[in-house]
Amino acid sequence: MNIQVSPSPIPNSNAVSLTSMLDRDDYLTGLLNQVTANKTEGWLQELRQSAANWVRHSVIPTTREEEWRFTDLSSLRKVQFNVETGNFASLEFDILPEAANSRLVFVNGVYAPELSAVSDLPSGIVVSNLAGLSAVEQEGVRQYLAQSEGAQEVFTALNTAGITDAAVVWVKKNVVVETPIHLVFISGETLTISQPRCLVVAESGSQVTLVEEYTNRRGAESAEDGVYLTNAVTEVWVGDNAEVSHTRVEREGAEAFHIGKTAIAQARDSRYTCHAITLGAKLSRHNLEILQTGEQTQTTLNGLTIISGKQLSDTHSAIALNYPHGTSDQLHKCIVGDRAHAVFNGKVFVPKLAQLTNASQLNRNLLLSSKARVDTKPQLEITADNVKCAHGATVSQLEDDEIFYLQSRGIDENDARKLLINAFAAEVINKIPVPSLREILLNTVNNLKSLTNE
Repeated sequence: MNIQVSPSPIPNSNAVSLTSMLDRDDYLTGLLNQVTANKTEGWLQELRQSAANWVRHSVIPTTREEEWRFTDLSSLRKVQFNVETGNFASLEFDILPEAANSRLVFVNGVYAPELSAVSDLPSGIVVSNLAGLSAVEQEGVRQYLAQSEGAQEVFTALNTAGITDAAVVWVKKNVVVETPIHLVFISGETLTISQPRCLVVAESGSQVTLVEEYTNRRGAESAEDGVYLTNAVTEVWVGDNAEVSHTRVEREGAEAFHIGKTAIAQARDSRYTCHAITLGAKLSRHNLEILQTGEQTQTTLNGLTIISGKQLSDTHSAIALNYPHGTSDQLHKCIVGDRAHAVFNGKVFVPKLAQLTNASQLNRNLLLSSKARVDTKPQLEITADNVKCAHGATVSQLEDDEIFYLQSRGIDENDARKLLINAFAAEVINKIPVPSLREILLNTVNNLKSLTNE
């Protein structure tokens, strides 16, 4: 597969300014020293060293920067994190029946072969950790790993600087994979940093379904494991006429920090769908960046954020449509309870070359408390003159008359609120193509008691 990446600005991925480069961020340097302690060899070490050099002259973003003005990382800077290598005790995670034998599991960023199962895969697909690949396969990975647009963004570079292993999914030309691939990344050791890395390459004409899950070792609502940091990066390369269905589920621990990057490059006639579900972590940030590298691509983004307590969840997406006949459709929904704070910033770029583009973007928010907060900013930047584009955002609360109507049918107030919340969430969850995961998520939403009380 040959993907030519055309120049295109991705706002979340801008290089640090000269002013920033003149400053030394001692906290960031401390994190860098932790993640680079373990050395590798050959091309991987060269890649890591290049990223580390960049991080040394970078700084952690502050609220003075436009892209981070609603997400304050000062609480992160108060915690000193260490790298923990593979602790497999007391682990709990959902095994999807559809992917019972097509699963990779990483614990604290370390591959866990005893928890993984890859025996039910057809020929023409490689599902492995990086260390398990042949020399020829590793040479192929070298062409794509850390080559996405935005590789110099500070947290992405920090992840690259610490790569020792990665989850790799490589689908050969014209291979259709019916079995979902389940990638599970488990963290949760107190005061540790883990940096999961995932690379997906779908060659021309191929099809694959992925489930990428980030979870706490004892469940999303458990605070037993304390404070930890997950800094995750996933790169997806979709070849000509290939199709990737990608579900990303974040269910970190109640006191965790989660920072994630998903970078997608779409070649001509390709189709990419992302279902991004955010439930856990005290503070989470997901940068979702799509770069069109050929004509007539289809991009579908469905997002659902459900938070309560004092959680902060920030979703930043950027779609760069650089060629004609592209289609993008984005729906992001937030359910915000208690004193939680949701942030959505979605950008769609349609330059002059991208004629006959059809792009739509909608952010819908449901506030369950008078103290819940949402900051939303859907954006279209269009210079092409023959396009069909629309965007919008809504913020609402549960309607008293709807609750009253359900109560008049014999449903108590708490169950009525829960029913309405579930219906709001189900619009996104029901689009996930893996039935068992849909059921798990619907049950999770139904059992979130904190959302049904002021």
